[in-house]
Amino acid sequence: MDLPESGRSAEDLLAELARLRGRDLPVRGGRVTAYVYDTGRPEVHEAAARAYLELLEVNMLDPTAFPSVVAMERQVVGAVADLLGGGHGIFTSGGTESIMLAVKAARDASPGRGTLVLPVTAHPAFHKAAHYLGLRVRQVPVDLETFRADPAAMAKAVDETTCLVVASAPAYPHGVVDPVAEIAALGVPCHVDACVGGWLLPWLREAGADVPAFDLTVPGVTSISCDLHKFGYAPKGASVVLFRDPAWRRRAYFASAAWPGYTLVNPTVQSARTAGPLAGAWATLQALGREGYRELGRATLEATRRLRAGLAAIPGLRVLGDPQSSLVAFASAEVDVFVLADEARKLGWLLQPQLSFAGIPKNLHVTVTGVTLAGVEAMLEAIAAATEAARRRGPAVPPEGLVELVAGLDLDALDDGQFAELAASAGADFDGEPEMAMVNAILDALPPRLREAVLVRFFSALYATG
Repeated sequence: MDLPESGRSAEDLLAELARLRGRDLPVRGGRVTAYVYDTGRPEVHEAAARAYLELLEVNMLDPTAFPSVVAMERQVVGAVADLLGGGHGIFTSGGTESIMLAVKAARDASPGRGTLVLPVTAHPAFHKAAHYLGLRVRQVPVDLETFRADPAAMAKAVDETTCLVVASAPAYPHGVVDPVAEIAALGVPCHVDACVGGWLLPWLREAGADVPAFDLTVPGVTSISCDLHKFGYAPKGASVVLFRDPAWRRRAYFASAAWPGYTLVNPTVQSARTAGPLAGAWATLQALGREGYRELGRATLEATRRLRAGLAAIPGLRVLGDPQSSLVAFASAEVDVFVLADEARKLGWLLQPQLSFAGIPKNLHVTVTGVTLAGVEAMLEAIAAATEAARRRGPAVPPEGLVELVAGLDLDALDDGQFAELAASAGADFDGEPEMAMVNAILDALPPRLREAVLVRFFSALYATG
């Protein structure tokens, strides 16, 4: 972008934003089954947006200067604590930051212990936290029928170096809730990743779903994370991490007096940050209230049941595991699910591809939200049509030798332009409509470490400025 010599009008800028968003997927309506969460109630989203803008320029760096942030955070964290068994919390920018703080607190509570024990289905945010904080990760296989964590296998992985074990409620890939009570009973600190389920599972339980105990009411659970920008339906940038012990919350903080400037104490990874997301979350919780969330829970549960039954009726598809939440993954031994995803996108639906890992087959993921019920039959019709189209097309098979070529490349020797040319030869279009089946097929054939290296280069090329 060339910086303009003279400032542009707001009208001109908004028109430019509309043009730039022309190829974006829609954030409302339920056709994008990942990344966005929709209540189907525009007045709620409007209230949150107005509150967000009202606090946009308020800086949460110093709550003594802006006491409104203290009042709102107490209310938001209190609402989460009330739903999840108490505790002492911090409002964060998202699940990754909540997990980062939980891992930091566990590390600082156990000096000399530097290992996290995770099921393979635990979110990559734990790997990111370990990478940033200088810890090690020990992954444990899950049951390949239920996809739930195996407490006995996790017990064998725990040793004197373990500072934290992790359970998910639910695990994102397949929507199943790990056996939290058994994992929390292993005798070491336990974090429950309820980033997805923390503000979902209690309302599903009220709607009649069989949801096991997973929160701070479970003995041995020391911390839990809960995203409000998922099934709390708040604007992005809203999560809470709760600690059973207030001393652990203090361990998540960072303070420094080793300079002559302003007093610095941060409860989060960020220092200066807008209060917009906090205000948006506060407004969303207030606008919906308990009854609003109960109604959304009932609609979400019914939509999930219809989706599961509908998927089971489509020849060649099978749901993985027995989801206890509204996250559903399905696989196929008859059609290439990566091709299926491309065909569904042509029909206006985004289904999220998930690569194979640790004996778990490649699959497609659907997040069911409050708005899904109104369109679940249309979604199933699109999936059925995309399945037949994928059957006709056949699988995405990388050209002979291409996977080996990619595996043998010195990626650091390629600049972003050269990598973009390589990616284009595999079907990745950086500027046009994405056809990702071949790209995903190549990634699926590579070992995880090489997948990571290729993905880093893909993003670097995508964002290259020249």
